Amino acid sequence: MSAVAWIAVGSLVAWVWLLLGQGFFWRTDQRLPSRADPVHWPSVAVVVPARDEADMLPVSLPSLMAQDYPGHAEIFLVDDCSKDGTGDLARQLSVRCAGLPVTVVSPGEPEPGWTGKLWAVRHGIALARSRDPEYLLLTDADIAHEPDSLRELVAAAGSGGFDLVSQMARLRVESVWERLVVPAFVYFFSQLYPFRWVNRAGTRTAAAAGGCVLLRTEAAVRAGVPESIRQAVIDDVSLARAVQRSGGRIWLGLAERVDSVRPYPRLADLWHMVSRSAYAQLRHNPLVLLGTVLGLVVIYLAPPATLAAGLLAGDPPAAWAGGAAWAVMAGTYMPMLGYYRQSLWLAPLLPFTALLYLLMTVDSAVQHYRGRGAAWKGRTYARPEAAPER
Repeated sequence: MSAVAWIAVGSLVAWVWLLLGQGFFWRTDQRLPSRADPVHWPSVAVVVPARDEADMLPVSLPSLMAQDYPGHAEIFLVDDCSKDGTGDLARQLSVRCAGLPVTVVSPGEPEPGWTGKLWAVRHGIALARSRDPEYLLLTDADIAHEPDSLRELVAAAGSGGFDLVSQMARLRVESVWERLVVPAFVYFFSQLYPFRWVNRAGTRTAAAAGGCVLLRTEAAVRAGVPESIRQAVIDDVSLARAVQRSGGRIWLGLAERVDSVRPYPRLADLWHMVSRSAYAQLRHNPLVLLGTVLGLVVIYLAPPATLAAGLLAGDPPAAWAGGAAWAVMAGTYMPMLGYYRQSLWLAPLLPFTALLYLLMTVDSAVQHYRGRGAAWKGRTYARPEAAPER
């Protein structure tokens, strides 16, 4: 066989392994597990870190205040040095909208060694603990919850004996670029952290989705959260690892009634969302970056390339293997497109989307080595090795 045919066969073998051996990552059936209402509804403190979220709060904060929760719950919104009036707007909404009580605090700029969001979370948790809640709901300021969201999360955590229950909020898919890139973002995340593996007792795979995390307060104390992860850029995965390592049980799945209202209308918006933390996901390791790039090329770009090359060069093995690999790839992407209610005709375009993610990852590494670190909402975080220890 030709070299092109061998590459195509290698890609096909990789896709068969991903289809069957990577925790069935492509399935979208990991939703909140079976649950029953507890006899006693535990108290919950909802912690919302918010930085320049005035555009999001009119939707997200009232949805939290409107929670139909039988037990005691209250909201602590931490204004993280916003410049758009986030704190003032939150106070106005807390008066204007009926529902759960809201406390708004502004802790000031983060101390050295803390990422901004975790600095805000630290202050929110500290304030919440003065109320001695049994659970903490950590949710972002761009996340809208259906009225029964908190109730269902608490019931699932209690019924399953979980210390952490997290749902991957359904992201917005309205613009052309959102339709092309967003479902793939969740698809790639689940490929990296198969939800079934995360949810299996005794597993070493740990992950969470930072937009919606219900955390048992006792587990947070045992894991030393958030102090133990104060430098984390990818805070949700770090949180899940800390809880798991301290002996806690974690669960992660796709949300049905929790949605992100943040728009990403342009490719530049999505590019920044991915590139700001992509290299951190690879632990700033150039060898891991090289392996990731080669893997993306062989797994996602080789199938259509070898199919085309095989057809043009009259190489049936290359064309057959490349086409088969592309078909398996598209087939594994269809369930995620279905979850996002998108046309299944987008599935064959996954190689193009993967190329975009490859370029975003490389750009993330370039920005890192230029000394810019991870950037978010006007803040740039130093490289982990340069950050001071506490």
